[in-house]
Amino acid sequence: MSTLHYNQLVPTLPRHMAIHAHKRGEESNDSLMQRFKKQVQKAGMVKVLRERSVRTKKPTRRLMRLRALKREEFRAAKKKTQFYSNM
Repeated sequence: MSTLHYNQLVPTLPRHMAIHAHKRGEESNDSLMQRFKKQVQKAGMVKVLRERSVRTKKPTRRLMRLRALKREEFRAAKKKTQFYSNM
């Protein structure tokens, strides 16, 4: 009996995220793989793995402050255009 377990492929995932696909009767290996891939896609595992594959640095205080200032400028400009667009 062929069985695929997602945790065998990616051992870093927690146990509660396990996905199983058991071969049904005369089912071919290709269709078993196709069903398994569909389950993985529906569970959102690919997205989780892509996020985990790349480590992102935390933004520095300076960068966060600059982003906040830019955001405020953008919001002020947008508010100004909204106000004058009705006239």
